[in-house]
Amino acid sequence: MAKIDRRIIKSQEAIKKAVIELMAEKPFDDITIQEIADRANVNRGTIYLHYTDKYDLLDQLIEEHMDNLRKLCCEASDLTFEKGNYIWYEYFERHRLFFSTMLSSKGAPYFRNRFFQLVIEEFKPEVDVSGGKNQGLHEEVVLQFFASAVVGIVEWWFKNDMPLPACVIAEQTGRLLDRNFD
Repeated sequence: MAKIDRRIIKSQEAIKKAVIELMAEKPFDDITIQEIADRANVNRGTIYLHYTDKYDLLDQLIEEHMDNLRKLCCEASDLTFEKGNYIWYEYFERHRLFFSTMLSSKGAPYFRNRFFQLVIEEFKPEVDVSGGKNQGLHEEVVLQFFASAVVGIVEWWFKNDMPLPACVIAEQTGRLLDRNFD
């Protein structure tokens, strides 16, 4: 049974990789299941065993990354932003093709919104408008401001072909966040 499980996992990984590679080449709406199957070296039926259609495939792929980022946030919850950011940026770097494709104009239009909402969810417990540097500010303004900054810097990093190493961008963005959430 383990061999079957490995084959299934291998097929699913090939399918996910294929759709990301194709999205880097052309708009998602122009990609067909047959192209995904050909690129993944599987038959169309294999794709339909795991996904109802290409939109389900993309949704599951996005949710997988959102879940992984949530787990990374839990792992980093006791760290400063400076140290915790290393975990995220290493993940971004390992999954460069996915994130650069999703954040480019050829990517899924709703990916940015999902990413933005995830950042808001993760920052919400950190926002304290009853005291400290953010005292008196509206919580939603603070959340929107920092989520925009985080998503914006990640977009900038990928769109500019990662001009700084992950460790540098993680440190610098982490320091900026720590200054505002101490």
